[in-house]
Amino acid sequence: MSSIKIAPSLLAADFGNLQRDVEMVNQSEADWHHIDVMDGVFVPNISYGMPVVKAISQHATKPLDVHLMIVDPDRYITTFAELGAAILTVHLEACTHLHRTLQAIKAAGMKAGVALNPHTNIQLLEDTISDIDVVCLMSVNPGFGGQSFIENTYDKVKALKELIQKKGASTLIEIDGGVTSKNAKALSEAGADVLVAGSFVFKSKTPVQTISELKQIAG
Repeated sequence: MSSIKIAPSLLAADFGNLQRDVEMVNQSEADWHHIDVMDGVFVPNISYGMPVVKAISQHATKPLDVHLMIVDPDRYITTFAELGAAILTVHLEACTHLHRTLQAIKAAGMKAGVALNPHTNIQLLEDTISDIDVVCLMSVNPGFGGQSFIENTYDKVKALKELIQKKGASTLIEIDGGVTSKNAKALSEAGADVLVAGSFVFKSKTPVQTISELKQIAG
């Protein structure tokens, strides 16, 4: 059985048939539902807010992996816990007091994730890595789906894996952006644990099969 987790990104789902697409993910070999919340300030796009997350949570049977691409995420930690998020990921670049934010996420009963933009150095996590459950490395510039993969990500994954091992942490490495069957194996070999796939899954004619193939390829 593959150890790598697949988290289809519902940003690429058909919003007119959201329940259908959530149920497709439920029935597939995917592990998490990846949910991108964007505010139009931290990133140049607006995605969806609490009512849509609530609607997803009512149909999802797999954990909700909520990725906040917003300024001042601390304001909404308890809200997303109440909406059913299992993992709540905040951007390092949006947090003035990252350690405090991580503690607040855990106190609300969720796993704590930290996302890094492509230009952000993983060494900035050295002091908090043991408190982080998931590090989400952005392998595209955040804000829009369907972008092409940034090749420097492989080196970043390897460096992050070294830091996690050095600190004796059990943090998972998640890759978000431009993941396809062409780079899934290389990402897994570099040390990735979770692959977020949006367009690649939802634009496929057979998304359940695509998820299964992605899992097998990544191994």
